[in-house]
Amino acid sequence: MAGRDYYGILGIGRNATQKDVKKAYRRLARKFHPDLNPGDKSAEDKFKEINEAYEILSDSEKRRKYDRVGDEWQHAEQFAQPGQRGIRWDAGKGGAAFEFDDLSDILGGLFGRAGSKSDAGHYPRHGRDMEYPIEVSLEEAYHGSKRTVQLQEEKLCAACGGTGKVGNRICTICNGSGGVVNMRRLEVKIPPGVENGSRIRMTGQGKTGYAGGVKGDLYLIVKILPHQIFERKGDDLYAEVEVPLVTAMLGGEVSVSGLSGRLILRIPPETQNGRIFRLVKKGMPHMGNSGYGNMLAKAQVVLPTHLTESEKQLFEQLRSCRPV
Repeated sequence: MAGRDYYGILGIGRNATQKDVKKAYRRLARKFHPDLNPGDKSAEDKFKEINEAYEILSDSEKRRKYDRVGDEWQHAEQFAQPGQRGIRWDAGKGGAAFEFDDLSDILGGLFGRAGSKSDAGHYPRHGRDMEYPIEVSLEEAYHGSKRTVQLQEEKLCAACGGTGKVGNRICTICNGSGGVVNMRRLEVKIPPGVENGSRIRMTGQGKTGYAGGVKGDLYLIVKILPHQIFERKGDDLYAEVEVPLVTAMLGGEVSVSGLSGRLILRIPPETQNGRIFRLVKKGMPHMGNSGYGNMLAKAQVVLPTHLTESEKQLFEQLRSCRPV
């Protein structure tokens, strides 16, 4: 490590600004990246030198110490405290130990994809997690279902090697962007009882890891669609049930639509409008166990219309028996 001229490696002067450092690094990293120079050992070695120089000169504290001690920078006790972003150098008899944090992010932004084994100086890093919104009907949330989703993945364009050009022409595959978008289809399971805003975790279905690191996870963000009949509150279902006037006065039975099928609700005599009936365990399933919420049915008494003459007479008799 001693004797390296990091300014010379990046081709910049000692008075270069941080913007100059980053610009020089991006230009050289793209030129010597091993993915663009397969099998070229000299390009790979050069790429490592460029990374090494950038890690020192892009950090103001490390750069200050490098400018101060020159070739002896590697003997500094520690240029950055643990927990800081960047690289940590630990001096010892065996040389320096490196701990990279955000170099893979820089390369990921540079090449528009998750890195390969050549990214981040061959140091593995966990892939990033992804989120995918998914709309689910109340029936699907009740019974559980399967869904096929399509995920977009950006990768380095193989036709131009990420440069955006083939020779002196714009690459027609990526339209000069240097990256291409691939679609990935994935079948996912919607568990019974899933709620609005639930996050369903799909382990290992996120972004590809850097330098052989494990893939991130995919989180499905659930949105429950409105229902024509039911309003959901937690695992309870609320609905209005129409009850004919005669049934409300004399008692009887009415049919109720439930997510599990048709239900029979017994109406006691003299049921008042707005009365709420609790149907135990006829609500939503509790996600992850065998329990169920309740259904709360609100009686909506329906007044008759288009009365016949005989019906009008009966109501007149009722009025005479029960004067206001």
